[in-house]
Amino acid sequence: MTIPAQNLPRLLAEAKRWFDEALLASMQAAGEQPLTVGQAAVFAALDEEGTTISGLARRMGVTRQTAHQAVHALIGMGLLEQVPDPASARSRLIRPTAEGARVHRRAQHTLAVIEDVLAERIGAGVVSTLREALAVPMGEPPLVEAP
Repeated sequence: MTIPAQNLPRLLAEAKRWFDEALLASMQAAGEQPLTVGQAAVFAALDEEGTTISGLARRMGVTRQTAHQAVHALIGMGLLEQVPDPASARSRLIRPTAEGARVHRRAQHTLAVIEDVLAERIGAGVVSTLREALAVPMGEPPLVEAP
């Protein structure tokens, strides 16, 4: 009897959860302000020159309200700021403060160390192959008709 392969989306979600938990716990242990997974995701979605709330929501795959809540919590923590958008008088850009940029650099370094730990555990070649496979463009999601 063969055992069916585990559901790939579930495996990917569990891997992301492993990284998120390691990052957030490591950052807090290092004395950084505690963040939620959603707040940390804002930093990954930001452009260097700043990003609108709508752009953040789209990149994060959440509603504007959810992105707005995360952003305003991070503004309150002194990690993000709102500035006028030079391309649109009606828009505002969200960007890291100097403190937010420092925390983001520390998080990037921490993620690199976490990735090194993963490479020690499952093999550097496996991690490299996984990164390459996930970087290949997948195209638009398929629309599959139910059987």
